[in-house]
Amino acid sequence: MSDLTGRGSEQNRLRQGAVGVGAVTFFVVSAAGPLVAIAGGFPIAMLLGDGPGLPAMLLLCTGILLLFAVGYTAMARHVVTAGGFYAFAARGLGGIAGGAAAAIAVVAYNAMQVGLYGMFGAAARALLLQYAGIAFPWYGYALLAVASVAVLGYRQVDLSAKILAVLVSGEYLAVLILDVAILLSGGAHGVTFQSFTPGAALGGSPSIALLFCFAAFMGFEATTIYGEEARDPERTIPRATYLAVALIGGFYVFSLWCLVVGAGAGGLVAHLKAMPDPTRFLFELADQYVGRWLSAIMSVLFVTSVFAGLLAFHNAAARYFYVLGRDGLLPSRLGRTHARHSSPHVGSVVQTVIAAVVVAVYAALGANPLLTLFACVTNVGTLGVIALMALASVAVWVFFSRRGAPGARRLRTRLAPALAAAALFVILTLAVVHFDVLTGSTGALRIVLPGLVLAAGCLGALGAWRLRKSAPGRFRDLGRGFVAASPESAAKSPGKTSDFPTASG
Repeated sequence: MSDLTGRGSEQNRLRQGAVGVGAVTFFVVSAAGPLVAIAGGFPIAMLLGDGPGLPAMLLLCTGILLLFAVGYTAMARHVVTAGGFYAFAARGLGGIAGGAAAAIAVVAYNAMQVGLYGMFGAAARALLLQYAGIAFPWYGYALLAVASVAVLGYRQVDLSAKILAVLVSGEYLAVLILDVAILLSGGAHGVTFQSFTPGAALGGSPSIALLFCFAAFMGFEATTIYGEEARDPERTIPRATYLAVALIGGFYVFSLWCLVVGAGAGGLVAHLKAMPDPTRFLFELADQYVGRWLSAIMSVLFVTSVFAGLLAFHNAAARYFYVLGRDGLLPSRLGRTHARHSSPHVGSVVQTVIAAVVVAVYAALGANPLLTLFACVTNVGTLGVIALMALASVAVWVFFSRRGAPGARRLRTRLAPALAAAALFVILTLAVVHFDVLTGSTGALRIVLPGLVLAAGCLGALGAWRLRKSAPGRFRDLGRGFVAASPESAAKSPGKTSDFPTASG
C-alpha cells in the first residue's frame, strides 16, 4: 500500500485502516436502499415508465454506471481523500469547479439524508399502527431516528459498518426468498424473459423508467469518500465500487424480473393501476407466493432499510463537511476529528442539527412527510448527485489528458470517462425535464427545486474564487487531500510519497 501524505496532524486525521472492501460496500449498498427501491420506487417506475420492461432498463443503467466506474476508480488510485466528487473536480478541472462541486455535494447529500426522514417517519408509523396499534406522529419516529443516527455517526466508522452489514443482509435475504418462491412456482404464466425483449424494453416511457432506475442507485458513488479510512485504498476503493455496482445492479435486475414473472407481464400495468397503493405490490406478492410471515418481516426490514440509508448518507455528508472545513471552503472547525473516535464529529453534529431543524419545520407546518419532505427534498439530492457524476467524468478525462497515458490505458482514462460523461449529461437533462414526474411537484416548484442545485454550484464557485483572492496557496491545494503515489512514480523517486507537494494549510 502506498504511503499517504496530506494536511493536518495525525491527531486530526480520520482513522486510517478502519474499513475494508466489505465495509465500504455495505455503506454504498445501504445508501442505495435496495428494499426501499424494490418496494417503493420500482412499482411506480413500472406504472409511469416501462411496465414489464423495467428490468431491461435496470440492466442498461447498470452498464452506464459500470462505464462511469472505470474512469472513476482509475482516478481514485491517484486522489485518496474524503472529498469524493469535490476532490475529483478540483484536481481535474481546477479550484473554481471544485468549489462548485463542493457546494452541490453538501446540498445533495444533506438533501437525500434529510428527505429520507419523511419516508422513515411515515413507514415506522404505519408499521407500529398496523402491528401494535400505536398511533404516534411520524415526526416522533423521525426525531428518534435523528438521535440514533447522531450517536452512530459521532462514533467510529466501523461501528456503523457492522450495523449496516446486518440490516442490508436481512433485506437481500428476504427479497431473495420471494424471488426463489416465484421461480419455483412458475409465476403467474410461467417463467419467461419477456422483460428483456425490445418491445417491452422500449414500450411505455423508457426515459421516465431510466430516471427511476438511476435514482435507485444513488449512494453507490460514495466509495471514494471512505478513501482516507480504507485499508489499502488503492485496491479497496476500486474493488468496493465494482462490487457495489454488481451487487446492486444484479440484485435489482434479477428481483424485478422475478416480480414481473410473479405478476405476469401482460397484466402488470393494469394490475398496478387497480391497486389503491402500488407500493404494496411487493408485499402482495410475498403474501401470495410465500405467506404473510414474509410480508410482515419485509415491513420491518423496509423501515430498517430506510434507517440504513439515513446512516450511510449521514456519514457521507459529515465527511464532506470535514474535508471542506479542512480545505478552507467551510469554517475550519468542521475540519477536526474526534480525539478518541477519529470521526468527523463536528460535521456529524452539524448534519444532525440540519436534519432535526428540517424535520421540526415540516412537522410544525403539518406537511405530508412522503409527498413533500421525501419526494421533493430527496430528489433534489438525486439531481445534484447526477450532476456531480457528470462533472466527475469530465474531470477524470481532463486529469488523465494532462498526464498522458499509454495506449491500453486510454480506454480506462479517456474513452470510458468520455462515454460516461455523455450518458450522464443526457440523464441529467432528462431529470431536469421530468423533475415534476420524479417529485410530483407542480408550478413554480418544478423550476425552483432543480434551481437549488444550480444556485449551490454558483455559490460554491464564488466561495472558491474568494479563497483564491484571500489565500492563493490554499486555493491551489483544493481537493488535494491525501494523494497516493503510483508504483511507477514511487520507483522513479524512492523517497517520494505524493504526486503533488503537500499543503501547508
